Amino acid sequence: MLNIAVLSDIHGNYTALQKCLDHAIHKGIDTFIFLGDYLGELAYPQKTMELLYTVKEKYRCFFIKGNKEDYWINYEKEQKGWKEYDSTTGCLYYTYQNISEKDLQFFKSLLFTEELKFDGLPPITICHGSPRKADEKLLPDHENTFLIMENNPSGTILCGHTHIQGKIEHDGKIALNAGSVGISINSNGKAQFMILRGIQDKWNYEFVSLEYDAEKVIADLYSSGLNKKAPYWCKVSENLLRTGEIPHSTVLTRAMALCRDRSGACNWPDIPEECWEQAVNELIP
Repeated sequence: MLNIAVLSDIHGNYTALQKCLDHAIHKGIDTFIFLGDYLGELAYPQKTMELLYTVKEKYRCFFIKGNKEDYWINYEKEQKGWKEYDSTTGCLYYTYQNISEKDLQFFKSLLFTEELKFDGLPPITICHGSPRKADEKLLPDHENTFLIMENNPSGTILCGHTHIQGKIEHDGKIALNAGSVGISINSNGKAQFMILRGIQDKWNYEFVSLEYDAEKVIADLYSSGLNKKAPYWCKVSENLLRTGEIPHSTVLTRAMALCRDRSGACNWPDIPEECWEQAVNELIP
């Protein structure tokens, strides 16, 4: 029997990552699949990368590039558009400032999708968003998702990106979303990943949700100064870490709507802090 841990969307939450790794290793797992978005919203990204490199050295690992990795790669080329004290891009800028050349080269080495084959088991496709694009979501009961599944050569797709654990079945095929290790949604603030078991000639899966010290992660936002570099983005992160509710995209959409109401137009990333403040006050308890 082959046991694999599938982890996605860590977003710099090294505390949750350590909890998930400890749980998987305790279960005897020695193969890991990582589905991208390793850094992003949270403090001390170096600690997340150190953990990933350690796991990579000790165990058999497969890594896929997420849309966040493309952010760092593309910003290295252009070096414009992000600001240090800004709720829209402050976290992005902070993370970029705290990654190394080794990290960038690692991200550049990754594919955005790959088909994996293990002896005696059906092939599986791994991706961050979809097998077509890193930032494309596989959503339940959605025609685009069904089309992607129909055209995908393997019968099993492993994905992340939505931060919501779940499975989609269509036309004899299955897409399994591992959820988010670092900032999961609809999760009561738990760290989430998936265990995949190859038994005889088929795959079985188990969704895992774990309590971890989210208050430590929130404290890091303040000790690192990230709460000042991206104030309202961090307020959304803080609420998400505690509750698993109200994602950044929801608050961003509201902030942009308020920006358009004020000025007639709103182009990302030029969103005034006042709009962020109002959106957070409206949406976050």
